[in-house]
Amino acid sequence: MGITESDDLPLLQFSSSSDNSATKRTGTIWTAVAHIITGVIGSGVLSLAWSMAQLGWIAGPFFMLFFAFITLVSTFLLCDCYRSPDPEYGPIRNRSYTDAVRLYLGERSAWIGELVMQISFYGTGIAYVITSATCLRAIERSNCYHKHGHDASCEFGDTFYMLLFGVVQVFMSLIPDFHSMDWLSVVAAIMSFTYSSIGLGLGAAKVIGDGVVQGSIDGLSASSGTQKLWLVSQALGDIAFAYPYSMIVLNIQDTLRSPPSESETMKQASVVSICITTFFYLSCGGFGYAAFGDQTPGNLLTGFGFYEPYWLIDFANACIVLHLVGGYQVYSQPVFAVADKWFAERLPDSTFVHKHYTLKLPILPALELNVQRVCFRTAYVVSTTAVAMMFPYFNQVLGVLGALNFWPLSIYFPVEMWLRQRNIRGWTPTWILLKSFSILCFVLTMFALVGSIQGLVAARFS
Repeated sequence: MGITESDDLPLLQFSSSSDNSATKRTGTIWTAVAHIITGVIGSGVLSLAWSMAQLGWIAGPFFMLFFAFITLVSTFLLCDCYRSPDPEYGPIRNRSYTDAVRLYLGERSAWIGELVMQISFYGTGIAYVITSATCLRAIERSNCYHKHGHDASCEFGDTFYMLLFGVVQVFMSLIPDFHSMDWLSVVAAIMSFTYSSIGLGLGAAKVIGDGVVQGSIDGLSASSGTQKLWLVSQALGDIAFAYPYSMIVLNIQDTLRSPPSESETMKQASVVSICITTFFYLSCGGFGYAAFGDQTPGNLLTGFGFYEPYWLIDFANACIVLHLVGGYQVYSQPVFAVADKWFAERLPDSTFVHKHYTLKLPILPALELNVQRVCFRTAYVVSTTAVAMMFPYFNQVLGVLGALNFWPLSIYFPVEMWLRQRNIRGWTPTWILLKSFSILCFVLTMFALVGSIQGLVAARFS
């Protein structure tokens, strides 16, 4: 094992530039699909059966398809904003969401978008810490129930597991940038397919075994109309969290080789990913609700609607944890890139920022370390872990995060940037259609946000 120094290694720059980037882009439609699925099919899939239970058999599938459509429209708009002025052959590449907003809408909009996006990235990291700890605790509880019976008092805390996940992420955060984690996204995507399939299979097996499809048209009954309204809004927030990946679209697109154009490849990858995702979401949500009806747990694989086979439950939860290890990095690397750029611009002569060390471990490839990166990324992981320990409420946290980032990042900015890029004049049919689309999504987002915040506050102080 040895460590050597290097002062001249280039930092990854997520900024508008021409094609003479120092980073070689080798991504394909399949690496893009892996990145998207890693970013999309995460902890959100586990809450969809609960969301279906709140909405019922008509509204539940409708809103899942509705959010899938919105996500695809949003992604197509963003894909066209990667290059400028021409969406396929323009010489300027916007390597991140913020760069695109800055180019098309100005510095002030870029600052607002960056703030919302960083809050959303940070919140997603918190959600992944919570979910991973819940799954690790579920493995321990599953073994306890198998050994002592389903009526045993198998209650365990999740603080230790949050700390354990945080330690793992400290080491995973040493990955330099998005371009260096194709392998991690592929592994995570495989894990997401695995546990989603297990959840789907267990739900289907229970429905077939019982010979009864539970649930109703109007969903779970509540103690009052107001309470039902809150639960419906939380369910919409959970679905909103499960779908969009607007924040990382351009980061993923920047990894793609061309020709064909990055826009064409990314759109194809998005269609494939959304179709796969929607199939799993409808299947997991539908079979979960059909199996448990009004007793549908908030988390399909950790709420112990299923007890046996316990080893399969354990395996599924282990797959979730492995997936979230990669998912955490997919949503953290854009934050790290912004931090790297900020430090590099403000401290151009600092060895703390610019000096790199090469760490060579036996068998493993050489690892490039930078003191500023190690310090910032470690502090970031520690902070997400600490907040997760303060607010360990799965469904409510997902609802708040989904509602917070859905309209501004997935609807408003993509619509405005596309209109500006295409020079669409006001009050033309295209302008009216997209503006109406944005207003409708804003109303839906506000409804989901208010209900999800109410649920989070109620859970925290109950």
